[in-house]
Amino acid sequence: MRKTFERILGGAAVIAGTALKWGFVFAKFFGFFISAAAYSFWFHSWTFGVGLAVLILVHELGHVAEARRQGLHVSWPMFIPFFGAYVTIQRAGLTPFRSGLISLAGPFVGSLGAAAVWAAGSFQGSNKLEVLANIGFLLNAFNLLPIGFLDGGHVVGSIREAWRMPVIRFEGGVPMQAFAPDRTRAVQLFVLYAGLAAAIVLCLLATRPSGAL
Repeated sequence: MRKTFERILGGAAVIAGTALKWGFVFAKFFGFFISAAAYSFWFHSWTFGVGLAVLILVHELGHVAEARRQGLHVSWPMFIPFFGAYVTIQRAGLTPFRSGLISLAGPFVGSLGAAAVWAAGSFQGSNKLEVLANIGFLLNAFNLLPIGFLDGGHVVGSIREAWRMPVIRFEGGVPMQAFAPDRTRAVQLFVLYAGLAAAIVLCLLATRPSGAL
C-alpha cells in the first residue's frame, strides 16, 4: 500500500513538473503562438502563418545571438501580432560599432532563414515556400530602411556616432585626453550595412512570386 502511494505521488510530481515546465514555455512564447494564429487566419494557411512567425523569430534570434556573443543581457523575443517582434538589449556603454553589429545581426540571420526557405521551395517546387521566402526577404529589407525605430535607423545612427565620436584615452578608468575620431569603424559599418541591404534586395527580386499560392 505504501509503495503504491509513493508511486502515485511520484507520478503526480512528474506530471506537475511537466505541466509547470510547458506552462512556462507556453506563457513565455504566448505572443509567438498568437502571431502564428493571426498570420494563419490572414493568409488562410496555418503552415504559411507558422512559417512567417518562425522567420520573424529567426530575425530576432539574430539580435539575441550577437548581443549574447558580446556578453550582454538580452530578453527573449516578444511578439506583437501584425507588428513583428522585438528584443530588449542593455546597450549602455556600448561602442557605436558593437551596437551597429547587433542591429545588423537581425536582418542578416533573418535573411539566412529566408534563404533556407527559398532553397527548400526550389528543391520541392513549392510556390508557397518561395512566396514565404520572398516575404521573409521583404521584412528584412524593410527593417534595414534608415528609419529611427528600425534596425536600419539604428545602424545609421551608429555610423554617424562612430564618425563623430572622439577617441578617449583613459587612465585608471578616468578619461584623460580626447583624440580625433577613428572613422574606420564608421566605414566598416557602412560597408556591412550597404552590402547586406544590396544582397537582401537582390534576393527579394529573385524570389518575386510568379503565381498564386
